[in-house]
Amino acid sequence: MNKRKTVIFLSAAAVMAAAFILNPERQKAPAVPKAPSVAASSVGERIDYFAAHGWEVEEIAGKNITIPTDFSAAYEEYALIQDKQGMPLREYAGRNAQLYVYEVKNYSPESRKMLAELLVCDNTAIASMVYSEDGGSLRLAVS
Repeated sequence: MNKRKTVIFLSAAAVMAAAFILNPERQKAPAVPKAPSVAASSVGERIDYFAAHGWEVEEIAGKNITIPTDFSAAYEEYALIQDKQGMPLREYAGRNAQLYVYEVKNYSPESRKMLAELLVCDNTAIASMVYSEDGGSLRLAVS
């Protein structure tokens, strides 16, 4: 009798599992789209990134930084700009990166000098922004 109950139980479990798997109403969790990878290992690739968005730039500085693990209010504002343009900054929290700064050659509203920056980690662009040299009173997404 125990053997028969075990067979019935396993058969019922198999039928339930098949019904669950084959159920067309069952919804899978939507896949989170990955941001496209932007190659940034060379000066040319970095300048091409800006050019693809209509910015003419000239590299003027570069330095190594560490992306914070806990974002301050100002860094969170920066991260929101990156989220909107599909850049994966948040995925690189706590990592070392290179920050490249450029002078924008083809845009100067009200005669303001504009700068652009590109944050690169593992030869991939992970954040970018265009801003006024006066401390960023004017901030724009690159794309």
